[in-house]
Amino acid sequence: MRTTELVDGFRQSTPYVNAHRGKTFVVMLGGEAVEQPGYRSIINDVALLTSLGIKIVLVFGARPQFDAALAQAGIYSQFHNEIRVTESDSLHIIKQVSGAMQLDITAMLSMSLSSTPMSGNSLNVVSGNFVIAQPLGIEDGVDYHHSGRVRRIDVEGIRHQLDNNSIVLLGPISASVTGESFNLTAEEIATQVALKLGADKMLGFSHEAGILDDNGEAIAELMPNEAAQWLAQNREASSICKSASVFLTAAIEACRGGVHRCHLVSYKEDGALLQELFSLDGIGTQIAPQSSEQLRSATISDINGVLNLIRPLEELGYLVRRSREQLEMEIEQFMVIERDGLIIACAALYTFPEDEVGEFASLAVHPQYRDADRGSFLLRSVINKARKQGYKALFALTTRSIHWFLEQGFDCVNVDDLPAKKKSLYNYQRRSKILRLDLTRLPKNRML
Repeated sequence: MRTTELVDGFRQSTPYVNAHRGKTFVVMLGGEAVEQPGYRSIINDVALLTSLGIKIVLVFGARPQFDAALAQAGIYSQFHNEIRVTESDSLHIIKQVSGAMQLDITAMLSMSLSSTPMSGNSLNVVSGNFVIAQPLGIEDGVDYHHSGRVRRIDVEGIRHQLDNNSIVLLGPISASVTGESFNLTAEEIATQVALKLGADKMLGFSHEAGILDDNGEAIAELMPNEAAQWLAQNREASSICKSASVFLTAAIEACRGGVHRCHLVSYKEDGALLQELFSLDGIGTQIAPQSSEQLRSATISDINGVLNLIRPLEELGYLVRRSREQLEMEIEQFMVIERDGLIIACAALYTFPEDEVGEFASLAVHPQYRDADRGSFLLRSVINKARKQGYKALFALTTRSIHWFLEQGFDCVNVDDLPAKKKSLYNYQRRSKILRLDLTRLPKNRML
């Protein structure tokens, strides 16, 4: 990696480091991921998250490990509604496998070698009876025996450990109030823990890089209803990764219950977890109750974000330079697009009520988001706002984007067509082109 790439990556990730610090993430590590060669790297990345001040609950599953151990013992499980029927002879083996995996994960999280994120540091890993189980009972005449579901979560106990900077490690075997052991699914434990803790994120792994579209590309974002529709259409497809289907079902419930974001990444891609959490576009699929991008009016707290967008364009001469003080006075004129706490685009509407016109100004979009037509989206938003205020026209001054404005329906006009107040401020040295959009002639469908 070239030095500039390292610096750029570090700078890009810093806002996310700050945004995630102190947040609670539930990481669901399925048994399929545990079998992969990159499993140790995933564990190291989980430890790295803790070192960055993120509170981690790690929930591991063991379906394939259970299957292999039971098959070796000559035991073949019955399944009903995709749930294992755990009889007494099966439970004995399942407990051994789960216990061994718990010890192995704890050992890996305890490493402090120079080649690991926790070099020179210690990390507490805490397991215990944080999840109380109850039996599934009998369904459709099928007795599930020692297969169970979550009855109660010790929320205060988990929070106490997280506040002490410990990772809470939870496996699929939980005890009941009667002292019995039950086999639960990792996805149910992860979902219920995330809901009861009010976790900020739930993260999971699958064979593919998230949920794929028809072209084999990862779908960047799905709403819960969209995810449910995708599941309904693809659940029976043989090409669908089981771990992806399982996580998506859990993510839908989690998001509908109040978890802000659920992320699905590939366990085959080295560092996928970090790329998803600390880069602008991520690398997997995000499931969220609402879009990660929100259009809203700017506030004084957005000053730095807006400055970061417009300063490079001012230095290139594309925009007229504004002082911080001036921007603070004018910030209420701005609209911004926010993505995961970052301002990625902005534009302003300056008004001239006496002339019933407005000025579209200071359009800036983050370089990595210029391919999604966010500039046009902001323009439509400003048009909508201007029309609601009763303005008849919108004008813009530009030295570089003349064709873009023409494509949006603007016409070139002269300095004399500017409102008197703006005309007196026109900079004849810049010789900006003046473009005007007649709002009275716009069709209704131009409204947002």
